[in-house]
Amino acid sequence: MAQDAILTGVQPETLSDRIDSMFARDKMWATALVVALWLTVFFVMLAMRSFITDGTIEIVCWAAAGLLLLFNTASIFAMFRHYAQDKMHIYSLDIRHLDAGH
Repeated sequence: MAQDAILTGVQPETLSDRIDSMFARDKMWATALVVALWLTVFFVMLAMRSFITDGTIEIVCWAAAGLLLLFNTASIFAMFRHYAQDKMHIYSLDIRHLDAGH
């Protein structure tokens, strides 16, 4: 990292800036994956709808899909809160390893 900065003439970012950048990138990717999960579950439910002949089974499938989405989405937002509180510790370790070339 330091050698790259010397060669390109660009000042390295502060540790805090790098941590904020990594945290923002992780939040963006996690949000994108949650959106992909929602789209996938709705696609599967709509695609399978014609194969479900009993209305009760369809309701149970929709309820199960809703619970799956609820718990997965809630866990990602809980992860955001936890990482925001402890991001200095979590990301500084990653940055040290990245800078060491491991």
